[in-house]
Amino acid sequence: MRRFLIGISVLGAAILSGCGKSNNGELTGVQGRKPWFQSEPYGTVFIPQGVFQSGQSDQDVFYTLNAQTKTVSVKAFYMDDTEISNNEYRQFVEWVRDSVAHKILGHVKSGTDGKEYIDWNAKLDWEKPETTESLNEMYYTENDRVFGKMEIDIRKLKFSYSYLDYNEAAKRENAGKQRSEFIKKVEGIQIYPDTLVWVRDFAFSYNEPQTTNYFSHPAYDDYPVVGVTWDQAKAFCAWRTMYLNTARQGKDLATQGDFRLPTEYEWEYAARGGRNTAPYPWGGPYIRNDKGCFLANFKPGRGNYTDDGGFYTVKVYSYNPNDYGLYNMAGNVSEWTITAYDEASNSTVHDLNPSYYYNAKEGDDKVLKRKVIRGGSWKDIGFYLQNSTRAYEYQDSAKSYIGFRCVMDFLGRSIDDFR
Repeated sequence: MRRFLIGISVLGAAILSGCGKSNNGELTGVQGRKPWFQSEPYGTVFIPQGVFQSGQSDQDVFYTLNAQTKTVSVKAFYMDDTEISNNEYRQFVEWVRDSVAHKILGHVKSGTDGKEYIDWNAKLDWEKPETTESLNEMYYTENDRVFGKMEIDIRKLKFSYSYLDYNEAAKRENAGKQRSEFIKKVEGIQIYPDTLVWVRDFAFSYNEPQTTNYFSHPAYDDYPVVGVTWDQAKAFCAWRTMYLNTARQGKDLATQGDFRLPTEYEWEYAARGGRNTAPYPWGGPYIRNDKGCFLANFKPGRGNYTDDGGFYTVKVYSYNPNDYGLYNMAGNVSEWTITAYDEASNSTVHDLNPSYYYNAKEGDDKVLKRKVIRGGSWKDIGFYLQNSTRAYEYQDSAKSYIGFRCVMDFLGRSIDDFR
């Protein structure tokens, strides 16, 4: 009865406050706020909150001792069901290309904060001679052209963004400082993938066709993007956040959360698909199914890259997904995480949504630029396909066997709250 009376009281107060500015002195909360429903970002799946045993769940054949077991809790989030594909990353590249072109042509307007914004209502006619002449600076100079073909100079495709450094702002010694001191600007990230990785990564190996075609040819649209550094992957996440929320604001909708790279613990939790101690995303203990077919794209044996059905990478929807609906969490390409690599970090991070983050500066020692990669790739042996296997690469390095996928925080306890 008491709960019923309280409900009637709150309802009455809400009605009174809705009829005018006065709420008769009752605590009713701010009225008129839009109801919130977090829609599932396109191409992602919901990963529920949960607890899992992080760390080695199979043989540590190299005796690295860098993945000690630890029970941790992970908050709910959304995750791309596949690695980011060439065609998805190309959308980013072409957006940057067009924004550079619009700015050169003067198709910009000033925002209320004094910054310049692209006016996407302005039409860009690439066929008009006067437009081409204005955009000459975007093209390779005559000496750099192959067979005289005019092509966009990919070095001109740069993306800049800003973010708030909450870790720095949270330090006690920084209390009371201006917020502007913690706004970090990332300027001029060259965003075009390094296509030369196919030649650079493998000495005495003929991979020139991959360099020429892998990112540009439609035959590879649905293959995972590679040749992307950790910094470029972060820039993609920043752009994707802006791109989605700008569209939502245009429809008078509340903004979604931010896209970002997953922590290595989120990645491992998602890869396990609810199978807490299983060695592989599909369970295990074997890498073949009961028909003898391989379950991922990797290097099955010395000099053998083809028995699993692939050669280099394969399409992002290849093989079966794990129990969360995620494809290629083992093999195909290793994946960047946001986590800084340290051999002993498992024993030092918190057990609540653990994260170990450090954004190395240009002058930092190389050891501080190591970032965790997970999942193994098309050129790796089976050990690297294990859910618990940790590896690293330097954040400014691009490789033909490293890609990424994005995550977005779920703003609430459970998706069931909205059903």
